[in-house]
Amino acid sequence: MTHRIAVIPGDGIGPEVMAEATRVLSRVGGLDLEPLPWSADHYLATGVTLPADGYDTLRSFDAILIGALGDPRVPDNRHARDILLGTRFELDLYVNYRPVRLLDDRLGPLKNRTRRDIDFVVFRENTEGVYVGIGGRFKPGTPDEVSVQEEINTYKGVHRIQRHAFEFARANGRRKVCMADKSNAMMHGHALWQRVFAELKAEFTDIEASHMYIDALAMFLVQNHAQFEVIVTNNLFGDIITDIGGALQGGLGMAASGNLHPGRTSMFEPVHGSAPPLAGKNVANPIGAILSAAMMLDTLGLPDAAGDVERAVEAAVQAGETTRDVGGTLGTKEAGDAILRRLG
Repeated sequence: MTHRIAVIPGDGIGPEVMAEATRVLSRVGGLDLEPLPWSADHYLATGVTLPADGYDTLRSFDAILIGALGDPRVPDNRHARDILLGTRFELDLYVNYRPVRLLDDRLGPLKNRTRRDIDFVVFRENTEGVYVGIGGRFKPGTPDEVSVQEEINTYKGVHRIQRHAFEFARANGRRKVCMADKSNAMMHGHALWQRVFAELKAEFTDIEASHMYIDALAMFLVQNHAQFEVIVTNNLFGDIITDIGGALQGGLGMAASGNLHPGRTSMFEPVHGSAPPLAGKNVANPIGAILSAAMMLDTLGLPDAAGDVERAVEAAVQAGETTRDVGGTLGTKEAGDAILRRLG
């Protein structure tokens, strides 16, 4: 069976890291990689962020692999909003899946912490919260300006992301799920998170379910991250704490992510930015993109291929054959070569 994959290289360093990810995928085989031109360059040349049938086009693929988006030539980043956020909402990719795993002790930023201590997963609700864009500004640019940004929580949205976290824990031998909210201060929307968590806690009695306020959880991610196995939280909080997670695993260049709707077309992306000043210099770390590709393989039902890629990455990291941001001396392409050599 051949899987059709849409590849959107993106902006800045995106095309460079995507080139290495697609080289790895070409070695795996059984994939039809189809590049799509949507980017800042495309928008500036055509005035089109993505075509009118763009989301339907994406739905026709088995998966989407996307690089970083963002370009100072598009100050409002409308192309990134339409391509990335638009795809999350239009394809209803309600699960943002962020594994946090340290591949080598020397990359850990905290003293006396090893690979054994840093291995957890964050599930961030991806289609609700404050990122839905509901709100507005009154009298902008004046001393009387009023701005309103509303947070949206629905039973459906909260229930399905929390259920996904519990089901993932059960299916993957993880025994702890921690839900993070701010229900002591945001007592309306986050009361719903509390209600749903109580329902699921009663259903999944084999899972140790705990709750933390998000500020406390952020502290414990630094002080005692070994206590966490699966974390589930809302869109904004998840965005923040997964950057802490990225730092714990050696930097955002190491971090992979998936935007999922189980059973449907899903989208995979490294979580670092487009870093325009670094573009074209062969210095960007391709590991986040390659691990995102491995996550995609696993989601497509190719766990053996995904495992091969993950082991090749881990071996290259432990050998120090990496880019400079994680202690190596290699360029982007050469770091990709080091991983490809280990794939055989």
